[in-house]
Amino acid sequence: MQLDFHEHGAAHLRGAAAPFLSALEAIVAALPANRAGLRLHGVVGLGELLASSTIGAVAAERLGGDAQPVRAILFDKSPSANWALGWHQDRTVAVRARADVPGYGPWSVKAGLQHVEPPFSVIDKMVTLRIHLDAVPADNAPLLIAPGSHRLGKLPEAELAEAVAQCGSAECLAESSDIWIYATSIVHASAAAQRQGRRRVLQVDYSAESLPPPLEWLGV
Repeated sequence: MQLDFHEHGAAHLRGAAAPFLSALEAIVAALPANRAGLRLHGVVGLGELLASSTIGAVAAERLGGDAQPVRAILFDKSPSANWALGWHQDRTVAVRARADVPGYGPWSVKAGLQHVEPPFSVIDKMVTLRIHLDAVPADNAPLLIAPGSHRLGKLPEAELAEAVAQCGSAECLAESSDIWIYATSIVHASAAAQRQGRRRVLQVDYSAESLPPPLEWLGV
């Protein structure tokens, strides 16, 4: 199935990270390995690369010139760190500090970083890039998405299965250096990997919006 970003909420950009793959590999090589989800902040060189390269331009094409990376997570599946994640929507964002703002909450701390659930309209205006450092064939835990589910708004957990049944599902297969871009609000899931080897994916959320003061994006 050929996915279109505007119609389905996701698109496959083959080889889009190739010019920067070696730089990303060097950055990732210095990070802890085999983590289910390593939240990245203050990693030397990463923020600049994600904001100013053609990687950032991919987000800017959808969000406009003010698009900025606001959160980055490295997923590193391997035989010693393998997991599955059921159908869900991403609903939290990372911020610099906690502040009481109407409509923002509940709060949580993940890997020492403040996270909060914003109004879903904030999520609706974001895009997520998955930058593939390793190939992801069908047996290496590709991202699963429900095409078009980004148009359904915030869904109660009890309605996720119905949304997937309505929209169907698609596998986001990839080669090393490919990028998948999708609406952050899309319903998605991931199975455990069935092959030996690694599946490293750098996942980056982008937004062109400012948060209501005194809240600020944590950034990358």
